[in-house]
Parts: sequence; structure tokens; C-alpha cells
Amino acid sequence: MEKLKVRADDFETRRNHLRDLSDQELYDLFWKYANDTVKPLIKLAYNHTTPAIERSVLLRMGFSSLEAKVLVDKTIDHQLMGKGAGHVVYRYSKLADLPLREAGLQLMKDLGWDKVLTSFGVKPC
Repeated sequence: MEKLKVRADDFETRRNHLRDLSDQELYDLFWKYANDTVKPLIKLAYNHTTPAIERSVLLRMGFSSLEAKVLVDKTIDHQLMGKGAGHVVYRYSKLADLPLREAGLQLMKDLGWDKVLTSFGVKPC
């Protein structure tokens, strides 16, 4: 049986920089470190999306889960996921002067993708 290595207790050494802080200063330092830790996650969430998030957006726009899946898949196929599937439907709705639901149904039938791609500055295939 292998012996476990005993870790040297260096707690006193590691806490030296915290020793003279008041409770309030420790509290503030904790929240500073907590905020610094989650900043990259927040930035990632603002700049990235996922199919699940986009399906959720489309559900809130009035599409069924099956329709939302098709719209997300088509958005991915047209390489517009970075714009967001909900944004794609909204954009086409404005371009074609259609209600959101009708715009989404047309996109599901592969109608209007050229307009959407052009509006985002992407050359249609």
C-alpha cells in the first residue's frame, strides 16, 4: 500500500496578506474576487449563444418546440447562429413586412433566406 503524502500546513503563511483586514475589508475582497471570477463567464454569455437558448427565444416568440428546432437548424445551416435565430426571424419579419410567425413559417419553408443573408452582409449561396 502506498503511503499518502502529508501536506505541510502552510495556512499561516498563505493568510499573511489577510491577517490585518477587518471583516468589512474581507467581505469586500471576497466579492471582488467573486466578481473577477465570473466576469469571463458573463462576457461569454453576452457574446455567444447556443441552440437551446435560441429555441427558448423562439418559443417565447410564439413558435412550437418543433418549429423552433427547425428554425434553429436552418439558422445553423445558413451559418447565422452568431446572429441568433430569433434575430433572424425578426429581421426577415421587418424585411418582408410580415408578422413574426408568418416570417418564421416562410423561413422554415426555405423562403426568404436570400434577403436575410444579404441584410446581414453575407453572400447567398
